Amino acid sequence: MRYSPESLEAFVQTVTSGSFSAAARALGKSQSTISAAVANLEDDLGFVLFDRGGRQPILTEQGRRALPQVQQILAASERLDALAIRLSQGVEPRLSFAVSDFWQTDHHEHLLKQFDARYPEIELECMIAEDGDVLDLLQAGRVHLGVVRAQPALPADIAVARLQVEAEMAVYLHRDHPLAKLNAVSESQLEEVRHLRLNTWVEQREPNSMGRVWSAPTYLLLLEMAEQGFGWSILPRWLVKQFGHRVLQELPLPGWPQHIAVEVVWSRRNPPGPAGRWMIDQLCAQPRV
Repeated sequence: MRYSPESLEAFVQTVTSGSFSAAARALGKSQSTISAAVANLEDDLGFVLFDRGGRQPILTEQGRRALPQVQQILAASERLDALAIRLSQGVEPRLSFAVSDFWQTDHHEHLLKQFDARYPEIELECMIAEDGDVLDLLQAGRVHLGVVRAQPALPADIAVARLQVEAEMAVYLHRDHPLAKLNAVSESQLEEVRHLRLNTWVEQREPNSMGRVWSAPTYLLLLEMAEQGFGWSILPRWLVKQFGHRVLQELPLPGWPQHIAVEVVWSRRNPPGPAGRWMIDQLCAQPRV
């Protein structure tokens, strides 16, 4: 029996989003279209996937058993699409790439040199964005690829692959601050100092009424704010070493520094062409440093 890819995607997205309306927003379709697609899949399968008796659809036992099979079908379809792109070699004329500040520039520079040698005629755009902003850019069709810290959860329309490199993060404060002169610093001591934290455009945090938090959308801006003595911040070690002015002190805080896993992400609805797929392969093949 053949199943509609749209119906399979609607089913998985509904599970991921928690409702037909949320799935419709994620896929850029109407709620009635998503509901009809799931209903058609249920007709094809011969059993009900969701209990629709409450405010939100809940997976039935049959739905829970079908979910991993449907996910495997979609994953296999995605792999076939990727293979077809590679084999057809219909190279895209332009590639847009969003990366985080925590990804080391030596990795980026090495990748760009390889890309230039292989695809010298392609227009390449590189943007700086973090976390949810990268995902938003992908879903809006603004960029083709993104490199972000490993996310706890991703939308169903976003594909992901783990890189072999990791980001190393530490806590920094201006060297003239009294805490910077201690052999050990506790979290309670840091609470008395302003926190300079990352705050993306998409996932903006609630303001702090006591004024103990300042935020910025990139680590480079946070670095500059910390160097001016406005507070402490969690920053990529490489960024401080390469672009800092030796005025920040890494704090001896329990549990720090930390190693952060890195992922490359792209849109399943608008998958990258051969050049983008090549870049994904190169990113995933980079050795650990």
